[in-house]
Amino acid sequence: MARFTLPRDLYHGKGSLEALKDFQGKKAIICVGGGSMKRNGFLDKAVSYLEQAGMEVKLFEGIEPDPSVETVMRGADVMSEFQPDWIVAMGGGSPIDAAKAMWIKYEYPDTTFEDMCKVFGLPKLRTKAHFCAIPSTSGTATEVTAFSIITDYQKGIKYPIADFEITPDVAIVDSDLAETMPAKLAAHTGMDAMTHAIEAYVSTANCNYTDPLALHAIKMIKANLVNSFQGDMAARAPMHDAQCLAGMAFSNALLGIVHSMAHKTGAAFSGGHIIHGAANAMYLPKVIRFNSKDATAKKRYAEIADFICLGGNTEDEKVDLLIQFLRKMNDDLKIPQSIKNYGEGGVIADEPMVPETEFLEKLSDIAANALLDACTGSNPRQPSQEEMEKLLKCCYYDTEVDF
Repeated sequence: MARFTLPRDLYHGKGSLEALKDFQGKKAIICVGGGSMKRNGFLDKAVSYLEQAGMEVKLFEGIEPDPSVETVMRGADVMSEFQPDWIVAMGGGSPIDAAKAMWIKYEYPDTTFEDMCKVFGLPKLRTKAHFCAIPSTSGTATEVTAFSIITDYQKGIKYPIADFEITPDVAIVDSDLAETMPAKLAAHTGMDAMTHAIEAYVSTANCNYTDPLALHAIKMIKANLVNSFQGDMAARAPMHDAQCLAGMAFSNALLGIVHSMAHKTGAAFSGGHIIHGAANAMYLPKVIRFNSKDATAKKRYAEIADFICLGGNTEDEKVDLLIQFLRKMNDDLKIPQSIKNYGEGGVIADEPMVPETEFLEKLSDIAANALLDACTGSNPRQPSQEEMEKLLKCCYYDTEVDF
């Protein structure tokens, strides 16, 4: 038996933020990040709409990129004091992910972060509050997923929280918010969405309910991402929808080792963070080559190539063309092809943010942590410790995967 879970309601299209006016409750807390929602007027609109719905509104602001365990605990304390019956999270993936984890702690104050990280092991939520997610970026799709990524900075590891209980009750996918993204953010989040869709399609948990969502998302991203990056605002709306479709697919079909590797390299190095979407973009072509040694995965990668009309006669040719297409998309989006060429903030750089000596020193531990990541189990080909280390080296040096 399999399960397919999505938010109870999803409002989409320009101006759909107004749906907040129809919410029913007494108190709402709005969780936001670094200020873009306030600067662009969306936070004030959200507060106004909730107040029109008759609610008392409190703000929890300043949630950082790659939110920390400490931020989660602090936010949960604020919720415990305020006692909201609606948690509304606005912005990129970080404030929404953080608010999901805060929600768990708010409902169950004795829960530890270690308890949260037990895959599909959470108790029933919604005893105190319902959850609404409003994304401003077109990539993470956390507004429709059963996942949250929280960083333990003391360990230098990003941990995925995975449970259908944290799938939001309501998602508001308003493309007006997506028009505020800088170009680089559009690129990184867009490749995160592409990775979600491709990994969902080849996951061992794929099914007839997730496949159409994944394929259509890939097709839409191919048609719109580069244009969105180049400033075409008409491409922002379909990209916002495409990333949401990809999220619906992967929340139910799960992911693979591209994400396992991205989770475990993101906060591992002293020079700075490897941005999640950029990590996915760099690692995805390598993982496709690795996974395509598995006959079923190769067939499904070839089906993706066929669906987006890349050409090729044999499955091997189609996999090659898919890899070439993704590498060209990275070039078009100005995303590095390897960790060695990755500079601070995701730019292409001659001087690497991650020195070779530090990478090699930490390689064994990173590979071991990636193998233990929640996303590894649904990857179509299970790597050994040695293979994971080799794969990470290919991602560092941009060398061929031949094993």
